[in-house]
Amino acid sequence: MSKTLTTVPIYGIPFSKMNMDETVSYLTKAIEERRQTHVITANPIMIMSAVDDPGYRKMIKRADLIVPDGAGVVWAAKYVGNPVAERVTGFDLMHRLLQQGESRRWKAYLLGTSQEVIEAAAEKLQLQYPQVRIVGYRNGFFGPDQDEEVVEEIRKAAPDLLFVARGADTQEPWIVKFKQQLGVPLIMGVGGSFDVVSGKLKRAPIIFQKLRLEWLYRLLQEPKRYKRMLVLPKFVVKVLRDKENVTKPRPTP
Repeated sequence: MSKTLTTVPIYGIPFSKMNMDETVSYLTKAIEERRQTHVITANPIMIMSAVDDPGYRKMIKRADLIVPDGAGVVWAAKYVGNPVAERVTGFDLMHRLLQQGESRRWKAYLLGTSQEVIEAAAEKLQLQYPQVRIVGYRNGFFGPDQDEEVVEEIRKAAPDLLFVARGADTQEPWIVKFKQQLGVPLIMGVGGSFDVVSGKLKRAPIIFQKLRLEWLYRLLQEPKRYKRMLVLPKFVVKVLRDKENVTKPRPTP
């Protein structure tokens, strides 16, 4: 991660302290200069995975920029006295980068979710950002035997932006493994963003966002996520207990 970035470590994960506008400016400059940047929009569930699995933590730390996507991350940084500027959600960051791409004629590639969702998302984003060229899209249901084929397809399309939405276990590890081969200036995991863009899921109303209850709204729409959501109270309890140690350096595996 660049030394010019100010970060706060939460259990060894270095979170950017930039606000949304600063993040967009930083990434726009990196894309224009063709400096490859892998952005991870991390939340408490990912932090807890990194705590439990040193290999996962090592993989996450290979990202170039980690932004606080998740009210729990913002709360934790504030609680330990080293606050981040604000929450930087993957959904909003994706849209802000596409807005930047409008005046710069950037090309984008969308990878992940089901065929139906990715087709609808590509169509809607192309209508919303007509000056950005959606140069390709592909569903996320492919195994290791097809990795090289997918990478080659993306390389040929030569996008400026690659947004990836695969399962929590495969999304970031896949990006880290292939980012050098892909050669795309901006690569970002966007989780469930395409589901919202396509209309399959609704984004939480502003009142839920303000109350930091987006996780609850998502759970009401997708009850099968409840097992993952159980990690959230565990994270809060851990931070409350570990207040003095949350930002201490952790050994690199």
